[in-house]
Amino acid sequence: MSSKNSDKEKYYARLRHQMVETQIRNRGVTNPVVLKAMRNVPRHLFVPESVRSQAYDDHPLPIGHGQTISQPYMVAFMTEALAPRTGMKVLEIGTGSGYQTAVLLEAGAEVYSIERVQELAEKAKKQLEALGYSRFYIRVGDGTLGWPEAAPFDGIIVTAGAPEIPQPLVNQLADGGRLVIPVGDRMGQDLLLVEKREGQVFIQNLGGCVFVKLIGKHGWSQ
Repeated sequence: MSSKNSDKEKYYARLRHQMVETQIRNRGVTNPVVLKAMRNVPRHLFVPESVRSQAYDDHPLPIGHGQTISQPYMVAFMTEALAPRTGMKVLEIGTGSGYQTAVLLEAGAEVYSIERVQELAEKAKKQLEALGYSRFYIRVGDGTLGWPEAAPFDGIIVTAGAPEIPQPLVNQLADGGRLVIPVGDRMGQDLLLVEKREGQVFIQNLGGCVFVKLIGKHGWSQ
């Protein structure tokens, strides 16, 4: 690595540390696994070069095709809500840039990720592989249908707003598993934590949020 590249990586590492301390830890995210993952994943490599200077700022960024990379705090908050652990099997709905995928992988999960836009799926796969990640699987399809042949999942994370909780995702959640999903209308949603315990479903509202629409059979129409 050249001196110039080394200096640049140190610069981005400082920005990540600052992001974790000011945007994430100070807002109540305390899970050490999540904080370490957020410090380790080079967020700037998951955004277009045109907005790379804003990669560690406290807001979402466009990644093309009408999609966004979520605000760092929201990524951390949703990941913490999943209670990640090594060996956990997670279904991600909405691969996007692959950033949330990388955070889950850093937290020790095995990730099955579904993306609706083929170009985004291919780009995310290429970036994750370039960074040396494994134990992830990406496919193009309707995320609201889940990934039945790989079920059940210990955790399911949905990175787009749904009009209701898709029943296929609840069905594919393992007993003791957690599903984190934004549910509401096109203008705003509530982030819901769905837990399945002994066949029963329990729902907790984690607060308001705004995500792009979840398109699919059990989501919004195109």
